[in-house]
Amino acid sequence: MPAADLDWDALAAHLEREADLRAEAVTAAGQWLSGLAGEGGVRRVLDVGAGPGVIAGLLAEVFPAAEVVAVDQSAALLERARGRSGGRVGTQQADLPEEFDKLGEADLIWSGNAIHHLGDQQAALTALAGRLRPGGLLAVAESGLPPRFLPRDFGLGRPGFQARLDAAHEDGFAAMRAELPGTTEEIEDWPAMLRRAGLVPSGTRTFLVDHPAPLAPSVREYLHTQLVRRHDQLAEVLGPEDRATLEALIDRDGGTGILRRGDAFYLAAMTVHTGRRG
Repeated sequence: MPAADLDWDALAAHLEREADLRAEAVTAAGQWLSGLAGEGGVRRVLDVGAGPGVIAGLLAEVFPAAEVVAVDQSAALLERARGRSGGRVGTQQADLPEEFDKLGEADLIWSGNAIHHLGDQQAALTALAGRLRPGGLLAVAESGLPPRFLPRDFGLGRPGFQARLDAAHEDGFAAMRAELPGTTEEIEDWPAMLRRAGLVPSGTRTFLVDHPAPLAPSVREYLHTQLVRRHDQLAEVLGPEDRATLEALIDRDGGTGILRRGDAFYLAAMTVHTGRRG
């Protein structure tokens, strides 16, 4: 489904749960970025594609002296961001990429899993680089590793289900990218792309997101919603056995469902690429 067709407002609670899952990793990434910022300090932070503002709030904790602004195209999501932060985080509504010039300058720009929703990813990075003050950092959280949430063989269907689900999702992701306005094929070498945006690559680090079994109810609900979304997106392209496995996992009442399984966990990796303006 093209990003333009997604109902981001309806996804707000799911987006909040997803960001909450990554809170520890994002805080660690923010602390790393604080060390990279150097002696000049960080006075203004932009979270571009901020959604409901969870990560913007975490960045405000890491940079308590900075003005932190959540940027998104959804007014409803930005309203949730204001409510979450108690006024600590500012908000700015902007249609991206058309209104990058509305953002003003910043010492640090964070964009997590947002650039891939824009057709021309290189142009988006170049535009964001143009918003940086001298010495400022652009941090792009893209790629990483897909989540794992069950053992390879968890007693349903053929072992290796999650790898096959990932493969089907990758095909769907490529189709989504192909349908974006102004889409441009790009080798996603993020440090090289940051260099082409006029920045000096200043490091890449990966941060672990680890929630071992037994999972908290909020994590189970997140996984259930995510698997329901995968079913809606991929049911027609999965084989009969994998489709049946997925349906068993999203069954709210069955003992095989993700909401009840004792072997469910959540493990992922978030990779952050950085570039500095000279």
